[in-house]
Amino acid sequence: MSFVSTARRTAVRRTLVVITEVVGVALLLFAAGVSAAHAETVQVLALAGSIDQVLTNIRNWVMGILAGLATVFFSIGGVRYVMGSGDPGEIEKAKTAFKASGIGYGLAALAPLVVAVLQGIVGA
Repeated sequence: MSFVSTARRTAVRRTLVVITEVVGVALLLFAAGVSAAHAETVQVLALAGSIDQVLTNIRNWVMGILAGLATVFFSIGGVRYVMGSGDPGEIEKAKTAFKASGIGYGLAALAPLVVAVLQGIVGA
């Protein structure tokens, strides 16, 4: 009898994790839609003054995207770890998500180095 209730609890927890992930993705898509709608109403002409400014903008975008994705993976890993409640498979998936977030944060930290190398190649 306890096996059935344990299996049922595990299924409920997994369902909650999936619902949490779907809500998170929906919120991200909604936020992207809101910012896109705002971008349509405001016309901004952005011209870069130099190659150095273009590379700096690229660095900022890359760092922002990588840090954002790393934060999403860190959040997913945390939710999986908390909701896993001792299930070795879920704990391993949570650790994998934590590793992915660490790699993402590391790449975001290295983005200025990559841009410095590009500046050296371009000569800016």
